[in-house]
Amino acid sequence: MRSQWECLLQNLGEWQGSFTRFSLQGEQLEDTPSVLNLEQVNDNQIVRLTLRRFPPNQPVNEQVLEFTNIGRNIMFFDSGAFSQGSMQWAPFSQFGAELALIEGNRRLRLVQMFNQERQLSSLTLIREKLAGTDAPERPALTWEQLLGEWQGEAVTMYPDLRPRETYPTHLKLQQQDNNHLIQQLSFGTGTSLRRLTSTARIDGSMLHFDQSTLPVQILLLPDGASSNCPREIKSGQPFVLEVGWLSPPNHRQRLIRSYSNKGELLNLTLVKEEKVKTL
Repeated sequence: MRSQWECLLQNLGEWQGSFTRFSLQGEQLEDTPSVLNLEQVNDNQIVRLTLRRFPPNQPVNEQVLEFTNIGRNIMFFDSGAFSQGSMQWAPFSQFGAELALIEGNRRLRLVQMFNQERQLSSLTLIREKLAGTDAPERPALTWEQLLGEWQGEAVTMYPDLRPRETYPTHLKLQQQDNNHLIQQLSFGTGTSLRRLTSTARIDGSMLHFDQSTLPVQILLLPDGASSNCPREIKSGQPFVLEVGWLSPPNHRQRLIRSYSNKGELLNLTLVKEEKVKTL
C-alpha cells in the first residue's frame, strides 16, 4: 500500500483538458480549456501545481500551489484517485467537494457545490488527458449502458486514519417499465453485509431516486461520467457525494464521499466494478 504522498505522485504530469460547467438539468453552460501541470521541485521535496485556464476572449487565469505534505481534507487511493473538500456540512455555509478518478492516461474530476440555502448550486466536470497521449473521450453516459449486473471491490478510507477496509460489491440495475429502473445494491460480507433496493424515475439524462427522506439525483454526463448527490441537504439526514466513470465500456469506477446525519465526513470509498451480465 502506497503512502498518501506516493499516491499524490501518481498524478504527476501535464494534464490537458477543460472545465465544463453544467446546469442542474445537465445542460452545458460553459467550457473553459485548461492545462494543469503537477511536478516535483526542490530535490523532489515539494510538489508544485500550476493550473492555467483559458476562458474565451479573456486573459489567461493562472493559479500556483505548492505541497510539502497531505492535509486532512484530501485523501488519495493507490491509483491516484482522490477527493478533497469540506470535512463538515453546516447550515448557512457553502459546502462542496472535488472527486477525481484516473484511468490510464486520462483523469476525470467532478466538483459539486452547495449554496448557503443547502441547495445544489454548481456542477463542474473536468476531463483531462496527459500531454502527448491520444486517449479518446467516451460518449455521454446513458442509463441503458448501466443496465445489468456488476461485481466489484470497494476500498474505504477514513479521515481519522483508521485502517482501510476492502470488501466485495454487487449491483443489479434493471428496467421496471418505460419510466422506472430498479436498483439492488449489496456490499460487505458476513454480519457486515448490507442490501439496499431503490427505484429511480427516468427523466432524460437524469435518474431521480425520490422514495427516501432525502431524494437524490444521478445526472448522466459526457465522457461516460455521472454525478450522484442530493438536490438539497437536510439537517439530520446522512448523504453521499459521488462521481461515476464508465471507461472502458464494461468497467466502471465510482468514488463516494459519505457524510453522517450530523454533517461530518465519515469516509471515502473507491469502487471498481465489472459488468458480468447484461439485462
